[in-house]
Amino acid sequence: MPVSHPEQPKSPEQPEHPEHPEHPARSAPGAGDLADLDERVSGCRACPRLVRWREEAARTKRPAYREWDYWARPVPGFGPDGAALAIVGLAPAAHGGNRTGRMFTGDRAGDFLFAALHDVGLASRPTSTHRGDGLELRGVRVTAPVHCAPPANRPTTEERDTCRPWLVQELRLLRPTLRSVVVLGSFGWQAALPALASAGWEVPRPRPPFGHGARATLRAAGAGAPLRLFGCYHVSQQNTFTGRLTPAMLRDVLHAAAEAAGL
Repeated sequence: MPVSHPEQPKSPEQPEHPEHPEHPARSAPGAGDLADLDERVSGCRACPRLVRWREEAARTKRPAYREWDYWARPVPGFGPDGAALAIVGLAPAAHGGNRTGRMFTGDRAGDFLFAALHDVGLASRPTSTHRGDGLELRGVRVTAPVHCAPPANRPTTEERDTCRPWLVQELRLLRPTLRSVVVLGSFGWQAALPALASAGWEVPRPRPPFGHGARATLRAAGAGAPLRLFGCYHVSQQNTFTGRLTPAMLRDVLHAAAEAAGL
């Protein structure tokens, strides 16, 4: 279903330098709520390689999506204010989230994830096709450490670190209600731990290693409830098509995380 989006304004001055007011390091801490944060995220142009790639994907398109007006911008997180559970992935897909403008929407990884969320009662419907399709998440926020689609689904370390302030501020804004986090894949795990530390939780040292079914409890720095952390294989086709991650395995992790979050 084609969806129109307003064209992103393009300033001749790109916010690549950390001192630029629109760079994540400067812009993210000023977001007062999730709606404000999402708006700031969707205008980011801090990583030149990612900007080129996401916009090139929107120009060339896949034949099946030739009538779509691609989002072609950074994809913000998705889910309600006051979420008790967060799901952290990797980055949007070039013809999934980069096309639809919503995390894990419009590709097979998202189909796998939302079907499981629906099965455990955390999503209003089992499919996610486009923004405005009626899907609602129940107490869950879905996000990623990198908000732009990267070439070959592989952000660089520098791109991950440049994008981190967005995730840190998102976690800070969720902190009053957030009780558990599911991290999909080792890349997300490595990105999430320092973000969680910056957002106000104590990450054990040595850091807990990633693995499917990995669990850790992070104490809040100062007052606040502890956070339960869960590792899960990523919902990529490489994992789901080979059976490395099955629907039952994903449901088990989501059910445990939902229970820890009081959902």
